[in-house]
Amino acid sequence: MEKTVKTTTRLVLIIPNKKRSIKDTEKTSKIFHIIGLVFTYVLLIAAVLVLFLPFYYMLAASCMTESQLGRGDFFPTEGNIIDNIIYNYSHTISSDGFDFPVLITNTLIVGLSTTCGSLLITILSAFAFSKLHFKGREVLFTILLATMMIPGETMVITNFSTMANMGLISLNQDAWQAYLTLILPFLANVFYIYLLRQNFKQIPDELYLASRVDGKSDWQFLWKVMVPLAMPTLITIFIMNLIDSWNSYVWPSLVILNPDFNVISVALRSTTFQVFEHEVWRPQYTWQMAATFLTTLPLLVLFIIFRKYIMHGVARAGIKG
Repeated sequence: MEKTVKTTTRLVLIIPNKKRSIKDTEKTSKIFHIIGLVFTYVLLIAAVLVLFLPFYYMLAASCMTESQLGRGDFFPTEGNIIDNIIYNYSHTISSDGFDFPVLITNTLIVGLSTTCGSLLITILSAFAFSKLHFKGREVLFTILLATMMIPGETMVITNFSTMANMGLISLNQDAWQAYLTLILPFLANVFYIYLLRQNFKQIPDELYLASRVDGKSDWQFLWKVMVPLAMPTLITIFIMNLIDSWNSYVWPSLVILNPDFNVISVALRSTTFQVFEHEVWRPQYTWQMAATFLTTLPLLVLFIIFRKYIMHGVARAGIKG
């Protein structure tokens, strides 16, 4: 007769120390948080140094003597720094081919005209694509956005042919022809239209409907309601457009054949800064650095003054898709 053997299985629960487990978790999370912060700040400091060092060396080189710059020194320690600054910058401004007041005037005329015209077109286009309802609006806007995928360099030949056929490019360019050639191709910018449209879409449609009930036209609603509400973004677009125009080099170097109407970026690249010493023309790289700093300074001041508007405008435009 077989015997039945009964086995008993016991389930044993081990309850961990909750207080100790929570403390260990908090300690581990703090360690990883500190490591993450250290890693982030190291990357940020490295990025700042990479971006700042060329600008510093440009400024430092403009305060050096030519012999010190030739030795590759990193700090302006030779001679009197004030005398070096006065000597380098005074000769830079008076150098042949780098008439600083004329170049700044040409650049400001082109930059402000391009920026103001582009801003007007951007406002009208963004309003139409955000508040006006017409057939094919989204399809048309999609096609417009698709043009952002085309590199700007591929449009240079087309734009050049257009300007030449209009009689604006010739060896006998006058001021109007030169300025129009630099302004017309850049009056419309798809990215700025998209940026402002995203901002306009955040403005409630109820305001638009209420204005129509009060008898206001679309034109009045645009300039009295939408434009004031979108002012941070408009300031951002204004500054970014002006910076783009200021830094433009490829297009002005192709279409401006009369050096009297050169912009400062082209003159900076094409001017040879040199001095006649011991019956030999010697290049002056300290003058080149001084000219580069003078070209950069207006944009730097503009960004410092309006940096909070740039950040605020971009942040507001990116909230709603």
